[in-house]
Amino acid sequence: MDVPLEIAFHNLEPSATVETRVRERVAKLEKLFPRLVACRVVVEAPHRQHQKGNIYRVRIEMSVPGDDLVVSKEPNRAAERFADPDVYTVLKDAFDTAERMLKGYKGKLSSEVTKPHDAPMHGHIMRINPNNDFGFLRTAEGTQLWFHRNSVMNEELESFSEGDPVHYVEVVGETGPQASKVWRVSSEHQHQDEGQA
Repeated sequence: MDVPLEIAFHNLEPSATVETRVRERVAKLEKLFPRLVACRVVVEAPHRQHQKGNIYRVRIEMSVPGDDLVVSKEPNRAAERFADPDVYTVLKDAFDTAERMLKGYKGKLSSEVTKPHDAPMHGHIMRINPNNDFGFLRTAEGTQLWFHRNSVMNEELESFSEGDPVHYVEVVGETGPQASKVWRVSSEHQHQDEGQA
């Protein structure tokens, strides 16, 4: 992950055992979806119940390229599903839901990448802004496309310079067209392109 895992406890004492369990489950999420940018997990005991003990709430916020995915296991839902849920049961349920959500997101990305209009295109780097994790490239048609650091394949955003030739895959995001994958044109391809020009 680009951002270190954040674990917070509200209305209950921090627990090393719970934190270890959270770290293990987040590591599984990272294996499932290596492009996970950030993850924040909040474990909360919102109400003190005299007969049942604490009913826990778990919130998992996952940042993925271009989106945020949130899982929130509320006390009432957990109480309906489990007669007497402990914190580990609610954690397991929340992370199982997070895994399903990431698998769905991953499937959606895969289907977008395989669409015919997503064939690699040729362009040039216009500018990069490493401090804010994005850049712009100019397409062969002369338009500019935004891309995020996580869209860069096989190298770092900082390795690009203005004018570098690149291949990219264009998708339509929430704010319009953007490059979902960007990679450097190899010198072999660059010479072939120049020979054809």
